[in-house]
Amino acid sequence: MRDNEGVGGENQPADPNQSGPLNPARIIQTDFGAAYCADSISLMRDYVGDQTVDLIMTSPPFGLVRKKDYGNADADEYVNWFRPFAAEFRRILKPEGSIVIDIGSAWNRGLPTKSLYQYELLVTLCKEFQFHLAQDFFWWNPSRLPTPAEWVNVRRIRVKDAVNTIWWLSRTPWPKASNRRVLQPYSDSMEQLLVNGYRAKRRPSGHDISTKFSRNNGASIPPNLLAVANTESNSRYLRYCQEHGIAPHPARFPATIPEFFIRMLTDPADFVFDPFAGSCVTGEVAERLKRKWLCGEIEERYVRGAVGRFPDVPQLTMLGVEVIPITQSDVFYKIPRPGKLWDADGGTPLPKDGGRSRPVKGLRDTNSGLRDSTEG
Repeated sequence: MRDNEGVGGENQPADPNQSGPLNPARIIQTDFGAAYCADSISLMRDYVGDQTVDLIMTSPPFGLVRKKDYGNADADEYVNWFRPFAAEFRRILKPEGSIVIDIGSAWNRGLPTKSLYQYELLVTLCKEFQFHLAQDFFWWNPSRLPTPAEWVNVRRIRVKDAVNTIWWLSRTPWPKASNRRVLQPYSDSMEQLLVNGYRAKRRPSGHDISTKFSRNNGASIPPNLLAVANTESNSRYLRYCQEHGIAPHPARFPATIPEFFIRMLTDPADFVFDPFAGSCVTGEVAERLKRKWLCGEIEERYVRGAVGRFPDVPQLTMLGVEVIPITQSDVFYKIPRPGKLWDADGGTPLPKDGGRSRPVKGLRDTNSGLRDSTEG
């Protein structure tokens, strides 16, 4: 950082016409970082030096068609809105550093079709700003409700959206990283394989499985599908907001998401920056993992609420951060293999108009033989 070296959201409003405070206001100061109420463009230009950041970990506002109370840009305007941030990201990121962007999808207004805005953003970041796509990740939220309701619950012509895309970008094809930091337990089938053994051979797919495949390394390399339920309901942050009459941020991502990437892509004392800090989940995780951090959030009410993530103690420790115990049932989420109920509807014909006509509540759907899902 330029002026305060050694100090340190999820969704900053993305209204192209909205600007932050003229002067960044520091709301939170801890041993490892700080959170500012500020327009993040100004915050980066005034406080963050060239090539000083090891990881930009953020969940920017999604390009939504229907306005939310925390602000957002229309999907068509999103890439233009993001360009000034991208230019600053390239300036402040170390050559070996990474950018991780959690970004959800958007549906076109009034239509059961998807916007391409997050893919347009990815192409722009890679082609125009010369970032590399190190890997794409997908965050599956097992607890997400069936949405969008009109297309999923009422007209029954789409399945529920339950996955966010996460882009891991870098300035070089060789950013510093190690998957040894994020290993996960073996599955039951792998545990059985280790007990029963595996015969090395070439599989029909062409993969040559060697004897090393049956070696017990103690843990498994995770896939790029991150299964994390977003079910926060009684955390210290929410209790703090309730006690102080502060509306909590409506689009928080679970701490497991930034923690996965902070562990994988940074070392202790590295510098983590979140320009769309929201309720400062990234800062909370970075503090616990002893990384230097800086968070910027344009809405003061969200930064004020984020104070609840940082107890007023001289030094945060694992005991200072609320940790939700993990039970055995939380180790693996289960998703059904397609096909279990494929004959349940009796093979009735599809609606010939593609779902254009909205079902009348309470009446039987003559095309599918099923009642309107709004009845339960």
